[in-house]
Amino acid sequence: MLRRTEFFRGLGDSRSPRSATVLELLFDIVYVFALARLAGRVADDLTIVRHTLLSEAGQTVLFFTAMWMIWSLNALLASTYDPRRPDLQVVLLATMFGTLVLAVTLPQAFGQRGVVFACTYVVIQVGRPLFLVFALRGHPVHAFSLRVLTWHLVTSVLWISGGISGGLGRGVFWTIALAIEMIGAATTYPLPRVGGRQLNSLGVTVSEAHLAERYNQFFMIALAEVVLEAGAAVSFPGFTTEGTIALVASFVTVVSFWRIYFYHVRSGHASTPSGEGIRLSRWASYSLLLIVGGIICTAVGFGQVIEDPHPPIDWALVAIIFGGPVLFLVGRSTLERESRTAPRCRALYYGVVALVVTAPAMVLLPPVAVAAVAAVLLAGITLYDQRAHKRGAETNPTL
Repeated sequence: MLRRTEFFRGLGDSRSPRSATVLELLFDIVYVFALARLAGRVADDLTIVRHTLLSEAGQTVLFFTAMWMIWSLNALLASTYDPRRPDLQVVLLATMFGTLVLAVTLPQAFGQRGVVFACTYVVIQVGRPLFLVFALRGHPVHAFSLRVLTWHLVTSVLWISGGISGGLGRGVFWTIALAIEMIGAATTYPLPRVGGRQLNSLGVTVSEAHLAERYNQFFMIALAEVVLEAGAAVSFPGFTTEGTIALVASFVTVVSFWRIYFYHVRSGHASTPSGEGIRLSRWASYSLLLIVGGIICTAVGFGQVIEDPHPPIDWALVAIIFGGPVLFLVGRSTLERESRTAPRCRALYYGVVALVVTAPAMVLLPPVAVAAVAAVLLAGITLYDQRAHKRGAETNPTL
């Protein structure tokens, strides 16, 4: 008993380092596979009969959000306590294996593997706060871990029920469960007679520098999906005129995403000389959800254009190619903390308007031209955004 107590000693008072650990990078390897599976589901959604498109797309969004909840809570855990501790490393590795199981079950999660998906998800989401409740006994932050555990125990009933029921009931149960979890995370998991106080009032200190670096790393992993989808689509038939144009367009899009993500800042609020970026907003996790979702949609869109560049283009593909950048721009614009002295830069909002206004006319163009127009618009938005900020030559801003 003494040894077990010593194993967890000091967890509550430990602090996360400013830089991410190698183990956290190892954890993200699983998400390379998971994002590829999700991109495959989006591509499948584009090829099915239109009357089932919304239901299939809804399932993909549900899976993506569920996988994202696991990653974001893991990043928050490692940004709160020291991830170099052996006990937290065990938790990270266990979560990593569970995430791998979830990624494997994705294609049949609404079929034969529904129970496996639900049980694995519950074990991850309940196991993490259960560990903290046990390890932080007697520490002031114990109460917050107990609140998180309570919320996930409630949703675990819905996840298991959905896995058992199947059919339409599965989608209903899982959607409600995921919505509850997202509300809980947004409101700091309040309980009756306790409320939803902020993390700092509960003694929980989050390293924003560490969390920002984790967001940056995950963004780069997601950005690789555009390269993978476009490169794989070109590799099989080889270089053609249409494929080359689409490949160049995808490369321009990747560079634009990178430039906007790392160099966009609020008006009058550039990064400090030390390279420390802006403070993350309370909704930063959901902002990155939109960013990564937009990147995946864009990757699938360009991949589909390269695979089938012949007109006419389908309206759903236009929505994916233009909707992806729209999600990205909206997510990036809301990633920053609100400030009365430094209002948000409107450059990205103008970009959203330009993409939305242009999209309807794209159904009249061949697919390759649509991809090229989207890339040109993104490049123009990037140039306008950088000119509006008048940034210096900082080479590696955090955000």
